[in-house]
Amino acid sequence: MKNSNSRYLKFFAVITLVISVFFVCQGVSSATATDPVVFIKDAVDEIISILQDEKLAVPTRKAERKKRVVVIVEKKFDFREMSMRALAKHWQERTPEEQDRFVFLFKALLENTYIAKIETYSGEKVVFKKAALQGDKAIVYSDLIRKNVETPVNYKLKSNDDRWMVYDVEVEGVSLVNNYRTQFASILGKENFAGLIAKLEEKVSKGAVE
Repeated sequence: MKNSNSRYLKFFAVITLVISVFFVCQGVSSATATDPVVFIKDAVDEIISILQDEKLAVPTRKAERKKRVVVIVEKKFDFREMSMRALAKHWQERTPEEQDRFVFLFKALLENTYIAKIETYSGEKVVFKKAALQGDKAIVYSDLIRKNVETPVNYKLKSNDDRWMVYDVEVEGVSLVNNYRTQFASILGKENFAGLIAKLEEKVSKGAVE
């Protein structure tokens, strides 16, 4: 159990870095406009500029800094696809209104849990190794480097209207979406959908998630 908890905490610590820092890439070359690596790389300069802007680091402007990061991340992450996969079979059982509400809350949950913690950034790098494409899906393989320690991080993307969107992140083979799917399935095994929504609303309202 101790090893399991340690792995779980490490996973969420790395995910926090991955999403809040977004993608600081090195070693990318000879990429085309349709390459998913290029799609990810497009946001690098703007995100890093925000994180390194000392004026935005002051307490009175931290909310503005988070908002700027969120705007960029929202262009890269498909929160609806992530929500569908996190709810799995329960997604189709919900009305369009319930689905929209869940997407809104799940997106807010992710933002509160990870993107809000951009103060954890301390110059981490992500080195991209390769991208594997199959139809409208792609996986970008990379290593997150922090204090000379490399952690494998894979980004799963899907092509929507000829543009790539991230729908999952894997750290050392552990999926962000699968982690939440397990949590949500456990709750729905004991409560109804309204109970899950109530829990999400409570966590989002507090602005912090375990």
